[in-house]
Amino acid sequence: MTIEVRTRCLPGQPAAIGSAGPYTLVVDRPADAGGDGIGFNGGQLLYLAIAGCVSNDLFREAAAAGIDLHRVEVTVRGDFAGDPAVSGEVTYDVRVEGDAPTDELRELVDRVDAIAEIPNSLRGGTAVTLRRAEVTGIDRAGPGV
Repeated sequence: MTIEVRTRCLPGQPAAIGSAGPYTLVVDRPADAGGDGIGFNGGQLLYLAIAGCVSNDLFREAAAAGIDLHRVEVTVRGDFAGDPAVSGEVTYDVRVEGDAPTDELRELVDRVDAIAEIPNSLRGGTAVTLRRAEVTGIDRAGPGV
């Protein structure tokens, strides 16, 4: 399944609307970094992708095993450093409550940790490539130069 997402800046603002089909969210930088401070920054989105993937996969795998989950909470932590900044190690915690024995719920968490697409993509070092860039600017040379 091919997934396409897009960001589009709001007119005259650094904040952007991120979209994937009919779903949207606000992408921005903190106000002290030149943004409006009204949305997620890129690092938060990366870590949120991990949390969302793990959460979704827990529900999917639980349903396949006939387990009804009552509560799922995924907390992801990491930090960016360097120039250019890159994420260091990312860790996550999972809290699961459901209608199965504790050992089955633990097996569910372990299975999802092994198969979750976003963590596995990061663990495997997924390549990211700039495919095309369209740029429009002004000619600074001026007439007769």
